[in-house]
Amino acid sequence: MVCDARTTSGANALDMRNQRNFDEDDIRSRPARSTKPRSKERPQYSDALPARVITIDRGRVTCVTDAHQEFFAVAARELGRRSVVVGDLVGVVGIPEADQAREDFARIVRIEPRKNSLRRSAEDGSERVLVANVDYLAIVSATTNPEPKHGFVNRALVAAFAEGITPILVMTKSDLGSGADFLSAYAAMEIPNFALQKDKSPNDFLHFINGKVTVLIGHSGVGKSTLINALSPHGQRETGSVNEATGKGRHTSSSAIALEIAGGGWVIDTPGVRSFGLSHVTKENVIAAFPDCAEVAKGCQKNCSHDEESCALVAWAVDDERRQSRLHALQQILSSLAD
Repeated sequence: MVCDARTTSGANALDMRNQRNFDEDDIRSRPARSTKPRSKERPQYSDALPARVITIDRGRVTCVTDAHQEFFAVAARELGRRSVVVGDLVGVVGIPEADQAREDFARIVRIEPRKNSLRRSAEDGSERVLVANVDYLAIVSATTNPEPKHGFVNRALVAAFAEGITPILVMTKSDLGSGADFLSAYAAMEIPNFALQKDKSPNDFLHFINGKVTVLIGHSGVGKSTLINALSPHGQRETGSVNEATGKGRHTSSSAIALEIAGGGWVIDTPGVRSFGLSHVTKENVIAAFPDCAEVAKGCQKNCSHDEESCALVAWAVDDERRQSRLHALQQILSSLAD
C-alpha cells in the first residue's frame, strides 16, 4: 500500500498536539452564576449634593453648587431616559475638588421634581423641554428691526399661563421707536412691562427680577444677548445684527445658559425661539390665568368657545368696559391656542 506523504505529516502533527502537556491555563470554563437574587432597589445616594444645571453642551452638563462651585457632570445610568435641562435642580455625587482638572466629571444621580417647564416645538414636530424651574418668562420684542409680532407674544403668553409662570413684556430698542401701541393690546392683562434703550442701564427691570429665575425668549435680533450682558456680570454673549433683506436676526446664542445676575437670582438666555409646543395646553389652562373670567366661565355651556352670544362671559362683560377688555384679551389668547 502506498502512503500519501501529506497524510503521514498530518497524522504526526496531530500526535504531537495530543502529546502536549496541558496546564490550567488551557482550561476554559464559564464562571458559575450567582445564586444571590438581584435586588430591584437602587442606590439612594443620600450623600448627593444639591446643584443647579446652568448649561448643556453635547451631553456635558455644567452645574453649580450653592457655594458657587462650578463643575462638569454627566447623567448617571440610574436616571434612565430622563433628560436633564437647564434650570434643573439635581443631586450630584463625585464633585471634583476645586483644584482638580475640569475634565473630572461628577455624576447626576437625581433630578428634583420640576415646579414648571417651558417647552418648544422641534423640527420633527415633537415637543422638548427648553428650561425648568423658572419664576418669570420675559418675552422680549423690539420696537422695530425686527418688527414685534402679536402672534409670537400670544403663544408665549399661553405657554406661561399653562405652566404658572409670570410673564413679563420687554420692549427693546425703545430709543428707535415707541412700543406703546403694541403693548396697549395687553393692557387689560395687567402684565408687567419694561421699555429698554440700548445705551441705558436696565435698572428697573433688574430690580424687578432680583432674586428670581427669569428666562428670556424672543426672536433673533431683538437684543436678548445685549440685555443679558447688561444684566449679568458674567454675561459675555455674542451679539449680532438684523439682516436688512429678510428683517430677521442671526442666531448668536446656540444653547440655553443660566447666568447669575447682579444682586442675586438667575437669568436664562435661550436660542432664538420661533415656535412653542402647545399641544399639551388646554383651554382651561389659559382661562385659569384670568381668575375673574375663570369664575364666570363655570356657567358656560360645555365646549363653549367664549366668543358667542350665549357665552356667560359675553353677558358678564356687556356693560363694563374693563371687563370687555379682559374678555377681548382672553379671546385673543384662546385664538392663538386654536391656531
